[in-house]
Amino acid sequence: MTKDDLIRRTADKAGVETNIARLVVEAAIETTMEFIANGESLYLRGFGTLQPKLRKAKKARNISKNTTLVIPAHKVPHFKPSPHFKNRLK
Repeated sequence: MTKDDLIRRTADKAGVETNIARLVVEAAIETTMEFIANGESLYLRGFGTLQPKLRKAKKARNISKNTTLVIPAHKVPHFKPSPHFKNRLK
């Protein structure tokens, strides 16, 4: 499913025009990215939790140049599905 598919299906289910659904979906995505980038968690009951997770610094190897480099610690988005969501997949 692409973002356009999501927008079309959301518009159909909500009974609104596609351009209105596009604004709502894009605003929700933008707000979610802002929350996660600011270190906050987003909890959606029945769906799951999106939160930033800190990855530790680690050593990596560039095999083409035969060198070692350090990848610094950084945050990545992490999704933990709710039990209700997990049960729907079974």
